[in-house]
Amino acid sequence: MKKILITGSNSYIGNGLEKWLENYPDSYSIEAISLRDNSWKEKGFSEYDVVFHVAGIAHVSTDPNMEEQYYKVNRDLTIEVAQKAKIEGVEQFIFMSSIIVYGDSSSDERVIDRNTEPKPSNFYGNSKLQAEEGIKPLENEDFKVVIIRPPMIYGKGSKGNYPKLAKVARKFPVFPDIDNQRSMLHIDNLCEFIRLMIINEETGTFFPQNEEYVKTSNMVKLIAEHHGKKTRLTKVFNPILKLMIGRVNIVNKVFGNLVYEKSMSDYKDGYRVRDLRETIVATEVREK
Repeated sequence: MKKILITGSNSYIGNGLEKWLENYPDSYSIEAISLRDNSWKEKGFSEYDVVFHVAGIAHVSTDPNMEEQYYKVNRDLTIEVAQKAKIEGVEQFIFMSSIIVYGDSSSDERVIDRNTEPKPSNFYGNSKLQAEEGIKPLENEDFKVVIIRPPMIYGKGSKGNYPKLAKVARKFPVFPDIDNQRSMLHIDNLCEFIRLMIINEETGTFFPQNEEYVKTSNMVKLIAEHHGKKTRLTKVFNPILKLMIGRVNIVNKVFGNLVYEKSMSDYKDGYRVRDLRETIVATEVREK
């Protein structure tokens, strides 16, 4: 049985993984702790095989007063936890980084491949990249380091852009039809990927994503259809919106282009347990 410590109690991804691994009750033992104060420093890590580090500031901020806090939490805390894990004999450290280390989406087609150099465009992305650079040197035969750079993660209860899009899909009968492409990752596909990282005792940097790229208008249409509504897609707003991409943050997030080249996300074991339509159903289904 693998004993896993999740650093970041009540985090969306941490809770998702804990729920996912409940499907394998004889294979995994899980505990989650908060890092909001220094009490975690007194906790022994030696009993755990894996530390899954998700604690951090997840949203992007442009407030310069927040910059120091981002580096303190996303970079310094990550390195400190990894150092403690190594010293106390943990075998594997899994760090949730982000596609944001490559910068923002763009108005033109933007495909990240293995030769693309990280180039953060804000201190959120830079804090994640510097955390990666701080934990990589800790790796050796006895301490495996896994860095995961996921694209936008969504699923039932997620925050960020997806619930905003879903709200639009349920309320508005018309939506702009812009030909963009985004890599995305459903929480169940991510959690299965993390499980495989653990059982295969992996090390390295990984780029999981859904099988399909997402066109925003198509996703909105799928969400509307699930709720029994029809959405008419129109190109009438495209000239204005295309001028705004790259200049207006919310427009950039919704209609910009940012994808991983598909072969980057291939793995020897299948982790995509849901296709795009299935992820919409799983995300939008109402609790009974």
